Amino acid sequence: KSGLDPGGAWHAWGMACLKAGNLSLAREKFNRCLKPPMDLNQLNHGSRLVQEVIQYLESTVKPVLIADDDFFATLRELEATLRTRSLSLEMMCEGKIQHNSYYQECLFYLHSYGTNLAIISFYMRHDCMREALLHLLNKESPSEVFIEGIFIPSYESGKLHMLENLLETIDPGLESWGVYLIAACKYLQKKSYYHILFELQQFMKDHIRAAMTCIRFFTHGAKSYTELGSKQTWLLKIKDHLKVYLQEVSRSSGRKKMAFTFRKKMSATDVSRHINTVDLQMEVTKFLHRCESSGTSQTTGSSLPTLFGNNNMKMDVACKVMLEGKNIEEGFGIAFRVLQDFQLEATEVYSRVAKQLVKQQKYSEIRQLLKCVNESGVAAKNDGDNIILNCLNEFKNIPAEDLDNLIQDMDSDENKVQAYVLCSKLRSAYLVSVRQERGRALQLVQHVRQLADSAGDHVVKAICAQWL
Repeated sequence: KSGLDPGGAWHAWGMACLKAGNLSLAREKFNRCLKPPMDLNQLNHGSRLVQEVIQYLESTVKPVLIADDDFFATLRELEATLRTRSLSLEMMCEGKIQHNSYYQECLFYLHSYGTNLAIISFYMRHDCMREALLHLLNKESPSEVFIEGIFIPSYESGKLHMLENLLETIDPGLESWGVYLIAACKYLQKKSYYHILFELQQFMKDHIRAAMTCIRFFTHGAKSYTELGSKQTWLLKIKDHLKVYLQEVSRSSGRKKMAFTFRKKMSATDVSRHINTVDLQMEVTKFLHRCESSGTSQTTGSSLPTLFGNNNMKMDVACKVMLEGKNIEEGFGIAFRVLQDFQLEATEVYSRVAKQLVKQQKYSEIRQLLKCVNESGVAAKNDGDNIILNCLNEFKNIPAEDLDNLIQDMDSDENKVQAYVLCSKLRSAYLVSVRQERGRALQLVQHVRQLADSAGDHVVKAICAQWL
């Protein structure tokens, strides 16, 4: 008559029937006020009314009291224990829900009015992980339901190994679980739970991704190569995973190809190249660790370069190796291999090193660098000259004698003229210019005269004019 929503009344009536133990009448009353969710895969446990019903039914079946103080329990507790003991014993076997009427009633309400997440969470609460997994598969629930309902509760309660065993038992190839496992990996990465992630990747036999996680363990947070030296076991683990992947690829290529849909794939050539990178990184780590330990290391950067970064970082590694040894020659071999293996711009790296040596006032080391470059066998004709020209921007800081020695080490007279002009040594530029073939000498001397005129150097301008 008053037009009020009767739902509350039906729900209260249903709860009263439940408390009276009349389960069939309770179903009838709840049927008038409970509705199934619009989307079974929504990430909640259904309506508040359904949750209240489940909470009551679950609380009705109390755990069995087996302790010694059971004798001193009150009469009411003893009655409750006796009433539920037979029911509880039936579901205690490996945590399975079998013939317990109250649990079966829970499942009726969950399947009729609950979400998939609510059903899965119920199974998980009562140690029925297998049933939870099978329900997930049968309903083809999205990965979010797996994460919320199964995966998070499993690792939080220390049951990750149990979960892994069940996944493998249900599907030994793990293909059915591919989408869920990849989602779990993404979740762990987002949360920065890298140790659990690594464990899961090993279980999945996803060797490429496991190797990538090992790289993160090796590089993350290290401030020096002394620290990286103590983390070299991760490099060995990277190699192990990559080698196992190669073995699996070679085994599967002989027979019908297996559809590893969710495991990361990589060509055998790329994997071999990555193994070489790991080997080279081990050499770099040992070398720089030794340099830091012996105190020859001088450069300190904000970030620590490794060969697992981009090309710029690899170039930083090559520079670091050359600069941190006792002399240039000591680290040149390893640096040269880095340049060759990754096809880096060698001249740019050598020029960077030379500029650094100018800052450190190690002018003789620049000459040793040029010697190493020329003896490497792959240097282009003007590489040495270009290295010197690139570091002459700092010529004001180089003592005159060392500057002359560097320019004299250049192969090409034209480059020498350019170097002298760059250092405002116009008289020296004139002296080298006049030694050239007549036509070219004419052009060079004219250029020097123009520069002398601009710089107000009347002596050199007069000498050039006289020669011309």
